[in-house]
Amino acid sequence: MKTFTNILCIGAGYVGGPTMAMIAKKCPGRKVTVVDIDEKRIAAWQTDALPFYEPGLRETVSAAIGRNLFFSTDIRSAVAEADVVFVAVNTPTKTFGQGAGRAADLQYWEKTAREIKDWATHDLVVVEKSTLPVRTATAMKRVLESGESPFKFEVLSNPEFLAEGTAIADLENPDRVLVGSDETPSGLEARAALVDLYAEWVPRERILETNVWSSELSKLAANAFLAQRISSVNALSELCEKTGADVDEVARAIGRDSRIGPKFLRAGVGFGGSCFKKDILNLVYLCEQQGLAEAAGYWRSVVEMNEHQETRFVADMLRTMFNTVAGKRIAILGYAFKADTSDTRETPAKVVADLLAEERAQLVVCDPHALPNARKELARHSDLVAFENDPYAAVAEADAVAVLTDWRQFPALDWKKIFGLMRKPAFVFDGRNCLDRHALFDMGFHVRAIGKAPLSHFA
Repeated sequence: MKTFTNILCIGAGYVGGPTMAMIAKKCPGRKVTVVDIDEKRIAAWQTDALPFYEPGLRETVSAAIGRNLFFSTDIRSAVAEADVVFVAVNTPTKTFGQGAGRAADLQYWEKTAREIKDWATHDLVVVEKSTLPVRTATAMKRVLESGESPFKFEVLSNPEFLAEGTAIADLENPDRVLVGSDETPSGLEARAALVDLYAEWVPRERILETNVWSSELSKLAANAFLAQRISSVNALSELCEKTGADVDEVARAIGRDSRIGPKFLRAGVGFGGSCFKKDILNLVYLCEQQGLAEAAGYWRSVVEMNEHQETRFVADMLRTMFNTVAGKRIAILGYAFKADTSDTRETPAKVVADLLAEERAQLVVCDPHALPNARKELARHSDLVAFENDPYAAVAEADAVAVLTDWRQFPALDWKKIFGLMRKPAFVFDGRNCLDRHALFDMGFHVRAIGKAPLSHFA
């Protein structure tokens, strides 16, 4: 019976680092090594200043580091010692050539596959952890077994289903773990070994076994379905604002239908993060490659609805603030794409900030964990954007506040104090529907929220 004793992960990012830390914590009898070519990132994993913020991550790493969890830049030695290699390298959307803007850029994946082939010293199991197009496992196996290598490789698909902000909880108590393999004796043996690894803490009934192609496609499909729900409720939010319906009440009624359920039915300024847009566009490209124009158009519309939600948020700010924000100070509370993460990839806040800067607004960005990324991403607006750790300093003399991340501390702020600090009329634009808009209105604010009737003191 195959057993994975020496576990290697190539890629120390948002997927590889937390996943391997949890495996090491839960499986103390197994050695877990995480490697990456980024020396600064590897060094950061071995300090209290981890490469990114995630609740519970520091404690999980601390529980195993130096015991059976190790970080290194020596990829060659790690491959030589490993029983199984997880591949968690970046697979961004292509920005060039065929499929640009939709297809996955697989250059880092292929480079990693070639390194594994060149440095292997025995037969190996390779596990796809990155999000990849369907049928990539077949291509990976062809790369691994090309040339003169005497070794055999089994390629498994084990996609991650982590939500940033709850990644550690998702790893510790997952809804499901998906393991796909070839339906061959050696493929099934490798699959069983990976199932046994997860079964050290995940109930067996939550570990789903499929063929490798179903596993690969399931990751793209899951993100596409979740994003579709957000775009659907955001489409309804625009109708709610026109008709006087309340999007939260509509979502609650829809969510009580057991066939639909309540999750991912919160209206907002738009979805962000590293997965949804990238994976949907990848799905669009796969449909196009198979000649499925209508299916490609359907999934493309989910992304287009999300982009519309971002731009209409700014358009509403302009209309509400007398059709100009030039020279006006606007405090942006929240820059991360969601609460409980420092990740700003595809964050709606950047789109909003860019559009407001184009209108010559004076912006002040405040976020508890994402300001370093915000400074880099908004650097081209250096004459128009300032950054503040203190939300009260951010709102001082502001004409408007735009809440773009639903950090728990923002509703808990002293909004009467904020009203006193701001210029009048004072506007609040709640892009996450996380504030008590009626209470704010009673304080004197003019309030706009997603999918809700405006509350204004103007006649």
